[in-house]
This record gives sequence, C-alpha cells and structure tokens, in this order.
Amino acid sequence: MKYGVVLFATDETIAPAVLGPALEERGFDALFVPEHSHIPARRESPAPGGGDLPRHFHRTIDVFVTLAVVAATTTRLGLGTGVALPAERDVIHTAKQVASLDLVSGGRALFGVGVGWNREEAADHGVDPRRRGKVLDEKLAAMVRIWTEEQAEFHGDHVDFDPMWCWPKPVQTPYPPIYVGGESDAALRRLRDHGDAWLRDRFDLETFRRVRTWLADEGRPDVPFTAFGADPDAFDPTGLEDVGVDRVAFWVDPGPERDVLHRLDAIAQRWIG
Repeated sequence: MKYGVVLFATDETIAPAVLGPALEERGFDALFVPEHSHIPARRESPAPGGGDLPRHFHRTIDVFVTLAVVAATTTRLGLGTGVALPAERDVIHTAKQVASLDLVSGGRALFGVGVGWNREEAADHGVDPRRRGKVLDEKLAAMVRIWTEEQAEFHGDHVDFDPMWCWPKPVQTPYPPIYVGGESDAALRRLRDHGDAWLRDRFDLETFRRVRTWLADEGRPDVPFTAFGADPDAFDPTGLEDVGVDRVAFWVDPGPERDVLHRLDAIAQRWIG
C-alpha cells in the first residue's frame, strides 16, 4: 500500500517548499492539493460535510503554482491535483499546465479532477452548473488530444478548436494519469470513459467491490483506486487491497508549519514506520 496526503495550500499554511521535502523524507508517495479559484460571497451550495465553510477554502494558492514549487524541492513525490476543476478552466491553458508540471517534475504529475461542489463558483466562470459534468467530460477528451497529437483538433458542444500546435507534451506516456473523483453515475461513467484511477472519499468495501465488478464488466478491470481524504486516526484498511485500493491519501488539517510537521510525524510513525 502507498500512502499520500491531501492538504489545502493557502497563504496561512505550511509553505509548499517546506511541505514537499517533509513528505518525501517521511516516506509519503504523493501529495494531493485541492483547488478553488474563489469562493462566492453569496452562496446556496452547501459546504462539504455541512456547517460553515472552513476558512482555508477562501484562501487557496493556485494549485499548479503550489505543485511546481513542490516539484522543485522533491525528487520522488507524486504531484496531484486533488481535485482540479477543469470545467471552470480554459482547456488549452490547463492542458499546457499539466504537461508543463509533468515535464519539470520528470513525470510525476497526477491529474485529479472533479465537477466540484460549489455551483456558484462554476457559474462565475460562465459554466452552467447543471452542465458542468458534460463540460468536464469534453475538456478531458480535448486535453488528451492536446497531449497526444502533434496537431490537436477538437470540435464539441463545449470545446471547439481547429488544428493547433501545443507543447510541451507530457513525460508520462501516453499522458499523466487522470484520477476521477466522485461516485455518482455520471462520475463513474467519467471514470470508465476518461479516467485512469478513482479517488473515493468513503471507504465501505461493498461499494469498492461493486465498482470493481462494474469496471471489469465494462472492460476496465485494472483501474487503481485511491482511498481519498482518509482520517489517519480512524481509518481501517482491512480488505481494501483485495478490491484494488493501492493508495491511501490521508487528510491533514491545513495549518502552520509546526502543526503540520507534527501531524505528518504521527501519521508516518503509525502507517509507514
């Protein structure tokens, strides 16, 4: 089993240049950084988990800037978006950013994606919240074209561009793995059609087995699963490897350097040894 960390990067938390080496030194295999471009001041979308939205959601550093700094200060750590929100992003710029991160890191980019919970955030980017899943699917398909074709071209309902050149191409072949978040029917279809791995933030074995069986029936038997955002104090890994979970990405509360390093020490001592 591999062990990673999910951690919000903000202007008030541990610096990326400190965090990356600390993770690598303690034996973690990957860092996943969540993304929000902004949080609308007036919002009807409920916060994840309910209640008030924590302060760190309002103060996120750009995810690709964060991961580039981590790339420059590490040599082995996987560099994951956890998750990015491509439906809200320009597709050509995002393809270039992912490929550039993969290049400068020597092939360590992990592209975690989702539709996002904040409907008002999507609307501010000109995306109809009701259609953000379809927009995401098209943008993923278009990015794969950009990454893998010398002259990429795409014509869809939400993405449309004529033949073009766009470099760099990713180091990983055929392209950095796409980690799909979510467990709705639409998210699972996205995993089948566009994904290379699954991020799931609930850990009951029955659902993992059901999705594993469904993927096998759909011709995708070997998709790896990551148990995403696990509580390191309460997590039970029993049986997860049997259903194809190959990584646990532990949630770490965002905070100042001293607190985060202390927490990483405790997690590594318990789970990595």
